[in-house]
Amino acid sequence: MQNQARKTPLYEWHCDNHANMAVFGGYSMPMWYASAKNEHLAVLTRAGLFDTCHMAVLTLQGPDAEDLLQFCFTKDLTACCGPRQEPLSDGRCVYGAFLDEQGHVIDDTIVFRIAPSDYMVVVNAGMGPAVAAHLKKNLAGRLVMITDWTDQVGKIDLQGPLSVRILQSLLTHPGEVLENLPYFSFKGDFRSAEAGHSPVTFKDGTSALISRTGYTGEVGFEIFCPIHQAGQLWDMLLAAGRQSGLVPCGLAARDSLRAGAVLPLSHQDIGHWPFVHHPWLFALPYTADQRGFTKTFIGDQALLRAQDAPHTLPFVGYDVRKVGTEAAVVKTREGKTIGKVLTCTTDMGIGRQDEVVFSITSPDRPADWTPRGLCCGFVYVEQPLKTGSLVELHDQRRVVQVQIVSDIRPARSARRALKHFL
Repeated sequence: MQNQARKTPLYEWHCDNHANMAVFGGYSMPMWYASAKNEHLAVLTRAGLFDTCHMAVLTLQGPDAEDLLQFCFTKDLTACCGPRQEPLSDGRCVYGAFLDEQGHVIDDTIVFRIAPSDYMVVVNAGMGPAVAAHLKKNLAGRLVMITDWTDQVGKIDLQGPLSVRILQSLLTHPGEVLENLPYFSFKGDFRSAEAGHSPVTFKDGTSALISRTGYTGEVGFEIFCPIHQAGQLWDMLLAAGRQSGLVPCGLAARDSLRAGAVLPLSHQDIGHWPFVHHPWLFALPYTADQRGFTKTFIGDQALLRAQDAPHTLPFVGYDVRKVGTEAAVVKTREGKTIGKVLTCTTDMGIGRQDEVVFSITSPDRPADWTPRGLCCGFVYVEQPLKTGSLVELHDQRRVVQVQIVSDIRPARSARRALKHFL
């Protein structure tokens, strides 16, 4: 099976450095190196480096690119940025999803506006062809050139509080790049080398697009570059961050970090069911009264009819014990089965004291407190549950009591201004 899987440009490096490899999204990827726990904690307290070259990238170019995205993408691009809900502008990006007519998720995505008629769309591993086909199916005469860059773009995620200084030390013009780079903004273009100019470059000449995004909930960057430059960029980042405690991280830490940050895994926490009643309602263009949408998009009417659909809710446990998700069910304390478990992992950077969840980075954590780790994730239940409700997760081995919550890991740093880390 693994021999048939695709390989990223960093596959040999992972094998040479004793990564535990497994197939994910059709690619042979590192799950962890020495310790998934240590990798998780490194991102919270220092920095971690992730190979994400398995992710797919599309570009949409042409006078009707925005109009096509308005119809196919859940977010309203004319009102989606910041507290004032301003239009998506050059150098900004936004999270949302592509739905089918039933309101089910084809894939979630981040849309980047490079220029008024030039957009980049990042989707999950193996989903480039499917999303490209979905967009082309709905062109309806619109003038848009859709390009699937699968396996042609290198992507590396540098995440954690020391990521800012590490990146600063490697850029040719760090001030220009890092100044005015708020959360969900970006600079540069991974196509710069082909176009003969490099608005964002590293000291070794690598051209890149650098984005203030990630999948950990912590401050950091996603770096896109020409595929043939991914290996040298990886080596350069590791060398620059070695004294700061930067470590390579696998998908196990990526999964536990994203769950603690209340971020969904596509085709697991969102998928072939209506995209409603979940923690990511900000991905939908609801009107102020929540009774309609500010635009027409594929699947909108199905969502409005799905008011009785089940609810996806985040939870946090009381210790590190977790259940397998394949056949795990959710029960009330009285023993009634009310749903299933979507994600159950362990965030090793959090713990409880006096019923309060703290993070290793919480500024108000007790002086004598150290995190022991708590299980966390998402359940899919047939009825809404109030925050604070207690339910039981059952698999074939154990029963785990957990609490329904509105948030999981406190004191996340992703949205903080970069000046706080320099």
